[in-house]
Amino acid sequence: MRRYVVDRLLGMVLVMLVVATMAFLIVRVIPGDPAGIMLGPDATPADVAGLRTRLGLDRPIPVQYVIFLRDLVVGDLGQSIFLGRSVLQALADRTEPTLALTLMATLIALAIGIPAGIVAAVRRGGALDQTTRGLAMLGASIPSFWLALLFMQTFAVALGWFPVAGYGEPGAPFLERMRHLIMPAVVLGLISSALITRFTRASMLDVLGEDYVRTARSKGLAERVVVMKHALRNAMIPILTVVGLTVAVLLGGAVVTETVFGLPGVGNLVVQAVLRRDYPVIQGALIVIAGIYVLVNLVIDLLYTLIDPRVRYR
Repeated sequence: MRRYVVDRLLGMVLVMLVVATMAFLIVRVIPGDPAGIMLGPDATPADVAGLRTRLGLDRPIPVQYVIFLRDLVVGDLGQSIFLGRSVLQALADRTEPTLALTLMATLIALAIGIPAGIVAAVRRGGALDQTTRGLAMLGASIPSFWLALLFMQTFAVALGWFPVAGYGEPGAPFLERMRHLIMPAVVLGLISSALITRFTRASMLDVLGEDYVRTARSKGLAERVVVMKHALRNAMIPILTVVGLTVAVLLGGAVVTETVFGLPGVGNLVVQAVLRRDYPVIQGALIVIAGIYVLVNLVIDLLYTLIDPRVRYR
């Protein structure tokens, strides 16, 4: 187990090195002068030259790469051109909405997806199964921005139950900020639950046909015990995998949903950075999001051993 963890950590370092190299090359391979693109057509040659010096773009490419990796090792992701502070601080300031939205959306997706998938598998071929599968396909097909606009029009504008957009006034109480996250969390939760439902159903169908499930039923155990204790536990590994990927995507920033609802999260920050051509922020966000993905994948692999004792890493 220890050797497996060490190997995975080394693999994570290699992956992050590749991602960092790609992030480094983004600025260097785009057509034109990156400094000139950031400042726009009205910038003077002196302004462009000054920004090139600030970004280190006037140095040889190998030197830039070594300096970039050195700064990355110590946690320096550079300075945002438009925000006037470090990229790491800019990302940290946007973390709370994204983390809270991820947690709420994941809980909603789990509360809908796993029970729906279990019921569909147990009632395979019936009307309930067909309805659940149809709703799951519909949920997976609906664009998030369309569902977000529908929720805003219905629950915010027409009924007035929730704020239309935003994250509350500066210094707003915690519960008020969370109230602004209810609609976007439900939107993301509904869409994410569709995939979880389908994976849960498929995984449960594979397990329900196993010999040990039939043996448990032949012993006279209640159907609820057979399904929840014997079947669901053995079907959890594929379900956990898709849940982990869902969490990684949400933590990386639900770009469309955050933009539609005007949430000051990581996804919104990335959109603004792209529109402003703030390349240091784009580079930093790419590296952080990639780090989240590989870390979540590692945690999922380690959780396999807790869910299923038969899983052993060597």
